[in-house]
Amino acid sequence: MRADSPEFLTATQASYDAIAEAYAAGLPDSLDGRPLERALLMAFVDLVRAPEVAGAAGVAGAAVRPPVADIGSGPGYVAARLHGLGLPVFGIDVSPRMVALARRAHPELRFHVGSMTALDLPGETLGGIVALYSIIHVPDDHLPAVFAEFHRVLLPGAPVLLGFQSGDEDGHQRLTERFGSPISLDYYWRTPESVATALTEAGLRLHARVFREPEGEEKRPRAFLLARKPGAAEA
Repeated sequence: MRADSPEFLTATQASYDAIAEAYAAGLPDSLDGRPLERALLMAFVDLVRAPEVAGAAGVAGAAVRPPVADIGSGPGYVAARLHGLGLPVFGIDVSPRMVALARRAHPELRFHVGSMTALDLPGETLGGIVALYSIIHVPDDHLPAVFAEFHRVLLPGAPVLLGFQSGDEDGHQRLTERFGSPISLDYYWRTPESVATALTEAGLRLHARVFREPEGEEKRPRAFLLARKPGAAEA
C-alpha cells in the first residue's frame, strides 16, 4: 500500500490481514446454500459471453475471451466458481494475506494485491467485474472514484455485478473486533437506489436490481445490482 493511500484502505488491509486465516476457515464459500446468488452469477456469466463484449475486445468469434476481475476476491471462491463456469478470471484484493491464501487454495488462478480505487489495469480490457461484499468498506465520498475505475477498465458492453448489505436507508458502523482479533474496519450498508445512482453517474447502465431478505445469522438484507458499460451503439 502506498504511503499516500487513503486511511480507510490501510485500515481495511491491516484488518483483513489480521483475520485472513480465520475468515477463510469460517467462510470458505459464502455462495454455498445461496441459490439466488448463484443464479445472479450465472446471469453475469451470460452477459460476459455476449457477442458484443468479445467484439469490443476484437476477438469476436474467437475462443479467447477478455478476462473478468473478481475485485475484493478474499479467499478466492468466487473467482474459482467463475473459472469453473469457463471464464478467464483473476482476483484482486487489498489484503496481501488474503491473496496468499487464495493462491494457496486455487493455484490454477491468478490473484493480485490491489485497490479498487486505483486499478493497475489498462483501460477497456475487462470483460466483466464481480464485486461481492467489497464496496461495503468504501466510504461514500470514495465510491464515485471506484465506479469511475470500473467504467474505465470495462470493455463496452461488459457487465458488473455488485453485492452489498442493504436496508431502508444508508448507514455505517465500525467494528473493532472480529474472529477474536482486534481490527478497525468500517462497514457501510446502502439502499439499492443510492448505489444505482452512483453507478449511473459513473456512466454505467443499470440492468437489474435484486433485494433479498436476511437469511440465517444475517442481520441485514442483501442487495445485488447488475449493470453494464454501454456499448458503442448505446453511447
